Amino acid sequence: MPSPAPFAEPGRIIPQNCLIIIPARMGSTRLPGKPLADIGGLPMIVHVATRAREAKLGKTLIATDSTEIKIIAEKHGFEAVMTAAGHQSGSDRIYEALQQIDANNNFEIIINVQGDLPTINPADIAAAAAVLADTGVDIATLCAPISRAEEKTDPNVVKLVGSKRPAIPALEGGLPRLRALYFTRAAAPWGEGVLYHHIGLYAYRRQALEKFVQMPPSELESREKLEQLRALEADMRIDAAIITGVPLGVDNAADLERARQYIAREAALAQSRL
Repeated sequence: MPSPAPFAEPGRIIPQNCLIIIPARMGSTRLPGKPLADIGGLPMIVHVATRAREAKLGKTLIATDSTEIKIIAEKHGFEAVMTAAGHQSGSDRIYEALQQIDANNNFEIIINVQGDLPTINPADIAAAAAVLADTGVDIATLCAPISRAEEKTDPNVVKLVGSKRPAIPALEGGLPRLRALYFTRAAAPWGEGVLYHHIGLYAYRRQALEKFVQMPPSELESREKLEQLRALEADMRIDAAIITGVPLGVDNAADLERARQYIAREAALAQSRL
């Protein structure tokens, strides 16, 4: 039986002093100008930022390389900062933004919410933060059971291989989670049982983010093209909250159309309840 998790002080399930940063760049090769794509009358980045703010974890910030994105974000009431265009990953971009706005180290937890998740559930963002109530965890993320057979062998669906850990007492019955042992594009683990789809949203302890961005890419990271493997190879601990569904990521025009349909259904349902 696993030993009890070293949780933070009683009553403090969601760590304090959280900062949500949404990296957004214009240079998508498959969908140019993606952050400003219209979904239900609003740019996609505004949908993401609104849902991030609804998680009620603290300050929400957009980190971008585009003056146009910055202007649009500020027009809709969100703070945005300009970052360099040449960053290799969203982690590098959010770290630059953090250095710009928090030189005094006021924020303990930095949450990276991808700018192409317009349907992300605010409760799922909060779930990732809640995992850091376990003081032994460096980085928290999300995963969901794979339900469609074709996803098991799809290399674009990243699988999380993990071991069960004590539930975080954030919700009634606890928040189930896994300790990540590996991430892969292959169908893993072998044999009967659930496979988990990794969702690329990360909640970092500040020191973990600082360590992560200063390390060079690792061997397995380069092989699998998965930056989170850099952290595992450096003996950093990643735990994942298990959620019920995968948010729709927008990578191409077909994804964008599905996101528009999803948001339209949400709006119609909300209107029917009035």
